[in-house]
Amino acid sequence: MLRLIPNILTFGRLVLTLVFLVMILLAPRYYAKGEVSFPGFLDFAFILFVIAGLTDIADGIAARWLNVASKFGRMVDPLADKILVCGAFACFAIINEPKLFNLGPGALAAIHWSVLGVLVAREAYVTVLRHTAEARGVNFAATRSGKVKMFLQSFAIGTVVVKMAHVQTAAWGNYFTAVTFAIMLVVTVISGVRATQRRSWKKAVS
Repeated sequence: MLRLIPNILTFGRLVLTLVFLVMILLAPRYYAKGEVSFPGFLDFAFILFVIAGLTDIADGIAARWLNVASKFGRMVDPLADKILVCGAFACFAIINEPKLFNLGPGALAAIHWSVLGVLVAREAYVTVLRHTAEARGVNFAATRSGKVKMFLQSFAIGTVVVKMAHVQTAAWGNYFTAVTFAIMLVVTVISGVRATQRRSWKKAVS
């Protein structure tokens, strides 16, 4: 039973992710109708997001502690991360959040969908590399650059939720969010490029 703990944590993260994404999609509707406290509703969503992130850390620790690291874990755990990150930014694009610098709906939509496009392209690219390597019996586990990328993406998601809930129009909130997005996108692209430079990938294609 103990050996199943990492997989249970991963499944739990998937469930929390789905609830979190639904709450993001519903937030503007509840706010507009005044049915639910907007900050309170998103604060709860933020707590779910944090818990989901903690399970990501916990399942890795549990897998190493119980010595049950497996190909399944290397494949499913990154998938859960992708659903969380890409799903969150897809929801932000759908509801056209965050608002930035009094930009119009068209400009905001272009920014949000472009950010989502970069993230999805990177994740799809690295997923193809991972599946190709694993199919050839080569370990393609997460690297430090990938973990930094995931941290920054998670930080950006949290930043958007907090901005929506508490600092929708503050100038510093706009600048902070814009800088966070810029850093996240740069690191995301760099981590994708570095994936092809990994020794494990070169071994897989050699």
